[in-house]
Amino acid sequence: TDMIFKLEKEMIEEASEKSYCDEQMSKTETKKADLEDDVAKMTSKIDQAASKSAELKAQVQELQAELAALAKESASMDNIRQETHADYEQAKADLELGLSGVRKALQVLRDYYGGGAAAAAMIQDDGMLSSLMQQPAVPEHHSKASGAGGSILGILEVVESDFAKNLATEETEEEDAQADYEKITQENKIVKTTKEQDDKYKTQESKSLDQTIAEISSDRETTSTELAAVSDYYAKIKDRCIAKPETYEDRTARRDAEIKGLKEALAVLEDETAFVQRKHRSFRGSALTPN
Repeated sequence: TDMIFKLEKEMIEEASEKSYCDEQMSKTETKKADLEDDVAKMTSKIDQAASKSAELKAQVQELQAELAALAKESASMDNIRQETHADYEQAKADLELGLSGVRKALQVLRDYYGGGAAAAAMIQDDGMLSSLMQQPAVPEHHSKASGAGGSILGILEVVESDFAKNLATEETEEEDAQADYEKITQENKIVKTTKEQDDKYKTQESKSLDQTIAEISSDRETTSTELAAVSDYYAKIKDRCIAKPETYEDRTARRDAEIKGLKEALAVLEDETAFVQRKHRSFRGSALTPN
């Protein structure tokens, strides 16, 4: 009876232990899997954000290098424009001075060789008409060399034409250079503004990603700490609930204990059987004895 009670008690305890183990193993495995999944997801997010942040930082460095090169190019272009404009101003002044001198010379020669109305006009303009009328006549042996004068006039007219052409060329080239300078300057301003905005946006996005990485890393650390605790508990619950292979010594000891228990049970049964038999014979003897 005691042994039966003991066996029943052990069965109840084993059933209760199994129920506890099944419940704890299931809950712990689910919790562990969830935490591992959370850590994996956070790690993936961190890796993606870090990769994107590094890419943006590289792009920012490239943009800043391009802006520096653009600023250098613009400064060089400004200096060249100032120098070429100064050269133009000097050339223009020289050409205008030369052209003015040639035209004055041409006027004088034309007046000299033209005579007549031109000469009279010069006299009237100077207010010297009356005094000139009293001057003696030009000696007869003096005469205007009209042939030589025409040659000189022709040369000066060619020079005048060259000066005028060169001046026009200088002015045209200056206008074209200024137009090109203004066009490139405007294009550079647009490029500069675009790159500066791109640089600003990418820098802000990179900083935002770095902040996100820091926040997720903190969460992952907390989750990893919890996962470590759950894994430790899971190892302990497995050690408690999962049967381990028996060694030869363990199996021998267990069998010896079982045999001993069976022998004890058999001895108890034999004693009870003998007691019953004795009691039965005693009852039969009493029944056969006459009153």
